[in-house]
Amino acid sequence: MTPLLDLRVAALRPAADDIVELTLEPLPGQTLPPCSAGAHVDLHLPGGIVRPYSLCNDPAERTRYVFGVLRESASRGGSKAVHEALQVGQQLRTSLPKNNFALHAGAAPALLLAGGIGVTPLLGMARQLAREGRPFVLHYAGRTRRRMAFLAEMLQAGLLLPAHLHVDDEGTAPDLAQVLRTQAAGTELYVCGPTGFMDAVDASAQALAWPAARLHRERFSAAPVDQAASADRAFDIQIAGTGQIVPVPVGCTAAAALQAAGLPLYTSCEQGVCGTCLTRVLDGEPEHRDQYLTPEEQAANDQFLPCCSRARGGRLVIEL
Repeated sequence: MTPLLDLRVAALRPAADDIVELTLEPLPGQTLPPCSAGAHVDLHLPGGIVRPYSLCNDPAERTRYVFGVLRESASRGGSKAVHEALQVGQQLRTSLPKNNFALHAGAAPALLLAGGIGVTPLLGMARQLAREGRPFVLHYAGRTRRRMAFLAEMLQAGLLLPAHLHVDDEGTAPDLAQVLRTQAAGTELYVCGPTGFMDAVDASAQALAWPAARLHRERFSAAPVDQAASADRAFDIQIAGTGQIVPVPVGCTAAAALQAAGLPLYTSCEQGVCGTCLTRVLDGEPEHRDQYLTPEEQAANDQFLPCCSRARGGRLVIEL
């Protein structure tokens, strides 16, 4: 069983329109486990909802975890629970910190590109880079200042220069190609934000032949799936070691089928972006629908995300 932390809601305050800053602290006599910039934890919210949220405070802090949570208009329950169900003093369970979006070690310059609420993991990165004296530039883009979290705090701390603030309704949307073109050789690029912003950065980076090994992304939601090209098919999952067969019918995810069969599988985002349910594949060919694995990792066909991916054939053999 994956260990969980019992924390206390220490503060809830507005960080921008429809964005709340959530601070969690350890219970008396306890300490927080260490984390690194770019990390997230899974919040176990009221109603049995589990959702991943990125940490935005300096990872050197050991007395609190801080998050910025946007109230999503199409919320599946997670952001609504944070905004409406949590109260100061309430205890909340979380996972241990996980990091699929870590800063690379070394002295290479870092370019941080944030779109909207995607600033949260990049803010943690900026704080660590500033503390360590490593070179970095943060560009922060949003539709309007009223919906840009932590803006005044970043400007005051010098983590964000006014020239690197891009606001659509002020006519200062970023020229992403120009931003990328002017970076020093060897710069590591970190980007997080809505799908449209991420796609625009990807397009600019590809046009400029930015090396894939120096482009690091974190998505908060999955891009739309081409339903015509990805029609569901029923298939079976066989559990290595026991031989148990779990049918996965049309309209049911592999994760849901495994959980309904009483098998231990932990999920979080349920969209194939966080990697929580990553599962080893021993035989069969997955139909990858995630945005977590790299193209090379998908091509290896030795792991898949059962929250969204399926099988190209009739059976997958997996290891739990």
